[in-house]
Amino acid sequence: MLAASRPAIPAILDQHVEEAAILRNIRAAQVTAPHVRLFQLRRLDDRIAAHLDGLAVAGDAAMTLCEAALETPGIGELFAATVRAAEAGDWACLERLIAVVLAVPESENGFISAFGWVSQHRLRGLTVEFLAAQDPFLRRVGISTCAMHGADPGDSLAAAATDTDERLRARALRAAGECGRADLLPACVQALDDDSALCRFRAARAAVQLGDRGEALRVLADIARSDSPHRSLALWLFMMAAELPTTNALLQSFAEDAAHNMRTMLIGAGIAGDPNYIPWLIDKMDDPETARPAGEAFSLISGLDLSYLDLDRDHPIGVRTGPSEDAEDDDIEMDPDESVPWPDAEKIRAWWDANGAGFTPGVRHFMGRPVSREHCIAVLRDGFQRQRIAAANHLLLLTPGSRLFNCAAPAWRQQSILAGLG
Repeated sequence: MLAASRPAIPAILDQHVEEAAILRNIRAAQVTAPHVRLFQLRRLDDRIAAHLDGLAVAGDAAMTLCEAALETPGIGELFAATVRAAEAGDWACLERLIAVVLAVPESENGFISAFGWVSQHRLRGLTVEFLAAQDPFLRRVGISTCAMHGADPGDSLAAAATDTDERLRARALRAAGECGRADLLPACVQALDDDSALCRFRAARAAVQLGDRGEALRVLADIARSDSPHRSLALWLFMMAAELPTTNALLQSFAEDAAHNMRTMLIGAGIAGDPNYIPWLIDKMDDPETARPAGEAFSLISGLDLSYLDLDRDHPIGVRTGPSEDAEDDDIEMDPDESVPWPDAEKIRAWWDANGAGFTPGVRHFMGRPVSREHCIAVLRDGFQRQRIAAANHLLLLTPGSRLFNCAAPAWRQQSILAGLG
């Protein structure tokens, strides 16, 4: 073809590398965003794919530029370079990228996520190599790759779940739940006593996903009550998996120090899904400190899109959220409710007075209806990303031992899988 005979233009290739890296970093935030739907993720993914295709056409010239970008390696740069190397089957280049990751561990997510992007048929030989490797890091990459594609890592997963390397062990335990490996439930239950806090959490999550509703749930509750970095994920899964009386008891325990735990209580109420919480949630919408998490919790139960239905309001005057522009301000924490609408308590209260009778108290509701397979699939098609992640977990909990739908996979792959679900 004529296009193939033309020399690559360095300035254009530089732009492809830079844009692919930037868009990948934007994507990392969007896959868990409260305002992004699957079709919007598809638009972003198509843009990333276009830049990666531009690099693929350029061949070796593009690979040289990708590697040059790794002089200051970041997550996005590792992603772009790894996608190119994996799609080309360039093992020598992958070995150089592995060396970069080991030297700059904070870039690891870019390297691993690239294998979730590349199509499965391009990875068969590489994945086998990774799973059979002696290096724990490479085995962890192999297991992550299988889990991202919904593939079973086979016998290597059981061995990794008891390995002496903490991070490999933790990734294997996580994959046991994601891949529906019911045969590894005893190993997960045994790992609830692991010396590693990370492994205990991963074991508890996997055991619950595989059907355990005993000790594993109690471990998740303990983590949710702690200051663990895993407390938020533990809370989400516990609230979805436990019976409502049990979730109510956990929320009551948080209420003993309501001032400190209010945000956790609001989030937990939304996940638990009992319509009995809604009047309390609406009351909390009057306070700017609690309005947005209360509104999001209300939406998770009711299924209402507050912005679309004009049930939101403008940002309250004088209320600061997120970091300020003052260079002397030490508070640089990002706003945890970024892109969550500000609920209009008066309008929502009126809506609830008119429509609340359609919700059965004491029955778990998710996005406006009791939890069911059909409804969860509908949310996976049309919901926002946070809601879709919850729907994927509800689906898994409905059928323990099934595989977790990957809401972070390339959007076209997700759409293909959903088309097959009827």
